[in-house]
Amino acid sequence: MNISRTEKFIELISAPLPEELEAVREEAFRDGIPIIRPSVQGFLRFLMTYSGPERILEIGTAVGFSALLMKIFAPGASITTIENYEPRLKKARENFAAYDREKKITLLEGDAEKILPELKSNEYDFVFLDSAKGQYITFLPEIVRVLSPGGLLVSDNCLQDGDVIESRYAVRRRDRTIHDRMREYLNAISIHPELTSSILPMADGVTLSMKKTED
Repeated sequence: MNISRTEKFIELISAPLPEELEAVREEAFRDGIPIIRPSVQGFLRFLMTYSGPERILEIGTAVGFSALLMKIFAPGASITTIENYEPRLKKARENFAAYDREKKITLLEGDAEKILPELKSNEYDFVFLDSAKGQYITFLPEIVRVLSPGGLLVSDNCLQDGDVIESRYAVRRRDRTIHDRMREYLNAISIHPELTSSILPMADGVTLSMKKTED
């Protein structure tokens, strides 16, 4: 994973990670598995502490780093996390067995597109979306359905290393579908009647959305 000079600086001045998170982070780097960048780590830490969510949904577990981070900094929360890729699932299971002794994290194994419709409406007050980027727009209707009024949605890696601002013909042909779908997603959350959203140019682009409360 490429880390910019800004991200390296943010990592340098940030509060140290808890020991168990640092162990997961170091192993992920050794194995070449991307995890959320330092600025996003700090952003999630802040949101967990500030908003104090009780029911968190994560789409895209990877090796479990971000789920464990949210567990530590929102200790009263229960976390449901979804992953479909078996090599990542194996490592996530190991990390949760080692570092989630309180059993706060529930790992759902399978395709989020199939799992999301099975979840209850208005069930979660915080959703962290960090999965296949081309699927964000597919997941959005179900995410809005399961997100409780006043709940927050954080979506990571939305600017695609700047490609999303370019013409689709300026990006590699193999990346054009993701480019088009991410643009569609950003437009959808910006004008969605049930969401108030902001696009933040940190790391590789993060969006913060709140589900509107009923009048």
